[in-house]
This record gives sequence, C-alpha cells and structure tokens, in this order.
Amino acid sequence: MRDEVTVHMRAPAQRIWELVSDVRNTGRFSPETVDAQWCDGATGPAVGVRFRGKVVRNGRGPTYWSQCRITACEPGAEFGFVVLLPGGRPVNHWHYRFVPAGDGTDVTESFRMEASLGTRIYWALAGWARGRTNREGMRRTLERIREVVEDPGA
Repeated sequence: MRDEVTVHMRAPAQRIWELVSDVRNTGRFSPETVDAQWCDGATGPAVGVRFRGKVVRNGRGPTYWSQCRITACEPGAEFGFVVLLPGGRPVNHWHYRFVPAGDGTDVTESFRMEASLGTRIYWALAGWARGRTNREGMRRTLERIREVVEDPGA
C-alpha cells in the first residue's frame, strides 16, 4: 500500500520544491490531478494548509474534487500532503523528497495508503492495477517536472 519513484533533475532542490509546493502547478505535471486550488484564503504552502485537487481518475474518469491538507513543508527538502475523505478521514499520503546529488537533485515522489479495513480490501482486489497506475503516474509527473526545471527558458 505504498511505493515511490525517484528521478534525477539537473536543477537546484529549492527551484524544484517551489514548483511542486505551489499546488496550482499540479495540473501541469500530474496525469490524474488536473487542477488544484488553495482553500480557506491560503496563498502558499505551510503545514496544516488545505487545498483541493480536481482528479480525473485513471486519466478518463470519474472526475471529482478531493480535499487535501499539507503535512510536510520544508523549503528545498520536502513537501507532503494527505488526501482526505469526506468528513476529514485521511486516505492517501503523498510526499516529495528533494536531495542534492551531483549536478542537481534526486526527487522522490511517494504514496502511502492509510491502513484501514477499506483500503486493505481495496488494495487486495485492485492493488496490482492501482499500484502500477500510481508508479506510472509518479514517473510521468517527475519527468514533466524535470522537463520544466531543466529547460533554461522555463
């Protein structure tokens, strides 16, 4: 009920973090979350800040908005959030880690499903497919971010 993907990017960690932590950029990079908006008057990232993301599940639907809350926010080092079910119960934790390496930064995106009876049943029935979709989506997201940060005109 967890996995991660790492992609090396020839750019400073702070620059990459700034793109990722501004959730309004999510639709540029994610194959499933096509839009995101700050909530409650927030204008930037901080632990506890809420935002909502518009998801097009598996890239074709259904389409819905998910409430999220930032759980990690250390400039240049990490950014994380949890997706909340209606009523505020956490269901999926997403996290980005930025580690300076060589000529740039190793960026790791990961997810971890909240341990519950519902997620265990879901993972047992569809986990193989969802896990593959998440891995492919994380890789695609990171590759799209890399294209932007490595392009001097971006």
